[in-house]
Amino acid sequence: MTCERARNLALEAVLARLGHFPVKSTEKEAWFLSPLRLETQASFKLSKKLNRWYDHGAGTGGNVIDLVCLVHRSSVREALDWLEGDLPSFFVQQRPIPTKEQESKINVTKIQELDHAALKGYLRSRSISPEIARILVKEVHYELKGKPYFAIGLKNNSGGWELRNKYYKNSSSPKDLAHIKNGKQTLVVTEGMFDLLSILEWNRDLDAECDFLVLNSTAFAERAEAALKGYQSVELYLDNDPSGRQTARNLMANHANCRDRSVLYKDYKDMNQWLMDLTKKAGGQVIQDVFLLPQKQSCFAPVGRKEKKR
Repeated sequence: MTCERARNLALEAVLARLGHFPVKSTEKEAWFLSPLRLETQASFKLSKKLNRWYDHGAGTGGNVIDLVCLVHRSSVREALDWLEGDLPSFFVQQRPIPTKEQESKINVTKIQELDHAALKGYLRSRSISPEIARILVKEVHYELKGKPYFAIGLKNNSGGWELRNKYYKNSSSPKDLAHIKNGKQTLVVTEGMFDLLSILEWNRDLDAECDFLVLNSTAFAERAEAALKGYQSVELYLDNDPSGRQTARNLMANHANCRDRSVLYKDYKDMNQWLMDLTKKAGGQVIQDVFLLPQKQSCFAPVGRKEKKR
């Protein structure tokens, strides 16, 4: 990823990936609540023609790279790495970019148990068995601009859906985090649904041992903080990128019950990438680990222990 290529990425798609959607949008411009600070009146302007932004409240502006550096508090190199890692999302979101106006056109027509062969095949391609996926997700059929689609769907706290299939990465409004409560004292936190499904695939007993929180964007980390206070232990499985690492540091600084578990997949971007590589090395079989720890320890297997022979 070069600086020139990064600057040409659609700013609106990058903002959507960061979890920010316009309050008002026209053909020429869009207005957002600032991703750089708290505010109640939208003063963050995006020029669609110039692909540039300006925060009137902060008196600063710039391009895609400038924005990512400020939001993640990262270097230019780290910003480029993050943009390169999420490049497919930016292209997908341009077909269409999920602005608030476009999201309103997503009309959910049917919700059912996961059954479609294409969706089950997509799950297997990411080393997730349909049996595990059914614990958390549904098969969601919806219409967008008059065309029918179907996807794997995770419902968030506000009633919106995170929608995934082989070709599209979408979300219906309102976008929010997803808190799955099982009445337990340990909370597992991930950025996306596939990271959580990967954890459940690796340890199939966790559904009975832990509660789960899917941020759906690190931009929602502040919303999650109130939920963390009610748990004895919070296990963080966030992405190994500047945003994920910074979010983990912030949460651990504010909450003594948080522990960073990303060392388990330290050589990979996220939990799902780690599981996919592990499955590939195992000859295509989904690796499972049902090892349970005492209740006071992490509900996930300790890092560094020897794997069981299969």
